[in-house]
Amino acid sequence: MRQRLAEMQLAVILLTRVPFGRLRDPVPRLDAAAWAFPLAGLPVGLIAAGVMVAALALGLSPPVAGGLALAAQVITTGALHEDGFADLCDGFWGGTTRERRLEIMRDSRIGSYGAVGLILSLGLRWLGLATLAELEAIGALIAVAMASRVAPAALMAWLPAARPDGLGAQGKGVGTASVILAALLGGLPMLLLPQGWTALGVAAFAVATLAVIAWRKLRGQTGDVLGAGQQVAEAAMLLTLGAHA
Repeated sequence: MRQRLAEMQLAVILLTRVPFGRLRDPVPRLDAAAWAFPLAGLPVGLIAAGVMVAALALGLSPPVAGGLALAAQVITTGALHEDGFADLCDGFWGGTTRERRLEIMRDSRIGSYGAVGLILSLGLRWLGLATLAELEAIGALIAVAMASRVAPAALMAWLPAARPDGLGAQGKGVGTASVILAALLGGLPMLLLPQGWTALGVAAFAVATLAVIAWRKLRGQTGDVLGAGQQVAEAAMLLTLGAHA
């Protein structure tokens, strides 16, 4: 039990900026903590939901409430996944060889592809959150935050590491059992929603498409690919839930 709690703690510390104590030795491996990634989405979703509820209670419009909820998510995660998505866009479409793409993705500077990708990602998620705010579907926000974090665990299991170091290389031991447990933790709350199955299916297709592109461009995954997977899954679910409301 202590080991499982340490793995959950590692997931929250790694994927959010929520204070969650200090890890004690022996610190678990990242691949061992992959099953708990959806649990890291719980505080992110709860904080964003609290901001949305407060904004609506103050009489702010759904688009404003959705925007504030999005800002809360970004602050809670330290823009970790947004950074990965921007780097992925720069690398995938700014480089012509696998080596050059990996080099660009390691660069902390953002290029035109990354800027455009980030604007689109934030814009689409804002639209989805605004729709949830209009429907007052607060629970859906929390469910999506948890379910979207199954994507990094799945990508670590599906794809080999594209480079020998970095976050992606630490996921080489993620197995089927970890992904199944992550899918149960993240997917079950979604199934309580009217269009939960549909949203999960669309997100799975979107993440699988990203995996195929990552394989073709990099022959594997990196930390940026994992972060982008969360962003793609979240956008897919938010937009699907809004479209079927």
